[in-house]
Amino acid sequence: MNEIIKPSVEKVIVTENLTKKFGHFTAVDHISFEVKRGEIFGFLGANGAGKTTAMRMLCGLSKPTSGNGTVAGFDILKQSEMVKKNIGYMSQKFSLYDDLKVWENIELFGGIYGMTDSEIKLKTDELMAKLNFENERNSLVKSLPLGFKQKLAFSVSIFHTPKVVFLDEPTGGVDPITRRKFWELIYEAAASGITVFVTTHYMDEAEYCNRVSIMVDGRIEALDSPANLKEQYNARNMDGVFQQLARKAKRIDA
Repeated sequence: MNEIIKPSVEKVIVTENLTKKFGHFTAVDHISFEVKRGEIFGFLGANGAGKTTAMRMLCGLSKPTSGNGTVAGFDILKQSEMVKKNIGYMSQKFSLYDDLKVWENIELFGGIYGMTDSEIKLKTDELMAKLNFENERNSLVKSLPLGFKQKLAFSVSIFHTPKVVFLDEPTGGVDPITRRKFWELIYEAAASGITVFVTTHYMDEAEYCNRVSIMVDGRIEALDSPANLKEQYNARNMDGVFQQLARKAKRIDA
């Protein structure tokens, strides 16, 4: 695994008392944090902790009940469309269209992100060469091996060179070797200045992050580097830290 790149001081994500309520239920409870350019930021929490709700607000997909935040320099409440144009997103389902060819998926997402035809053509050729996908250019995505799909989905999510990419459990269901190779792509993106905001259930992956936040019942209970968190909670690994905090949870879904 590559050495973690030290991020810059530029703030790409800023939240202040960000809150989301559904009726009387508070899914996200006054969370405040900052993420820097080029940082790999792990956003952890057990099922029901509120991390998915928080991520939806940061992506401009859900309006906060109160509090405020900016992503890529844009207000998540007032400029949600600009937020969407300046971020990338990848989920566990890979966000690809199985019945389209590899090049068609790339062209489609390039268009969605507002790139010109010439930009798309040039970057598609570059991407095919970089991924060694020249022979797969005309293959349907559904015919690709899982590891190929994963590499393609991540590459598509940062095709437009966003300031930040949100990865929602991107390695779920894949083998450890494929997961490690995927993290090489994450490190490469961070080294190029893209901020990586990632949720994962694999605590070994938390070790690869610059910093990690852990949510419990809608609140951020811990936020620091993996090394500092392990020292603070006297734990051998991040799983030990996570288990200590997760045991405090009172609710099971959000």
